[in-house]
Amino acid sequence: MKSDFAAAHLHLDRACHYLRGDDETSRTALAALDLVIEAVATAQYARPEAEVLQFPKAAVQR
Repeated sequence: MKSDFAAAHLHLDRACHYLRGDDETSRTALAALDLVIEAVATAQYARPEAEVLQFPKAAVQR
């Protein structure tokens, strides 16, 4: 199953919208959500590591 990072990002943004209180718990939760949103965005736009292929060396003719 493939992750839907765009949907996850949308729901996390909505969660941030609902946590707009001035209390310490809301501020702590928002800070934690910011870290999760950043991790989701990093995963969403990460490129898979490429495999480097070595070409055979040509024989030297003299």
